[in-house]
Amino acid sequence: MPYRSKEVLESWAREFESLGYVEPGVVNVIVQDGDEGQDTGLVRVQLSHAPTELYLQPGTRDSPKWSVTLEPREDILHLSAAHVHALSQELAVVSALCTFLQAKSIVLLAELHSQAHPEAQPEVRSVSQAVPAEANS
Repeated sequence: MPYRSKEVLESWAREFESLGYVEPGVVNVIVQDGDEGQDTGLVRVQLSHAPTELYLQPGTRDSPKWSVTLEPREDILHLSAAHVHALSQELAVVSALCTFLQAKSIVLLAELHSQAHPEAQPEVRSVSQAVPAEANS
């Protein structure tokens, strides 16, 4: 399975949307070519209370960390207290999305590591194997 491919990220975006944080279509996945032409993914969030480009992107291929980028604005943005509050709620959702993507990346990295290194898996024993024979008598 490609690591953090557009398809993987789209499934994560839909899963996040299904949790009820945002309306469907607010989170969009855009192709971003990384080092050596690898599809690293870029997740864009459309804010409704500020016309600012905002996207989330993963760190290195081996890191589950994600970061949020707010692009510079050309114009000054004046907001009322109510709009600042609404924007803060939107940014809280972006923070939750970033945390969600990091958690999904941690799980995916662990799965990929276990597939690549099956010898590193702990031995799973049954209860009867784990209990000494004299304890069973």
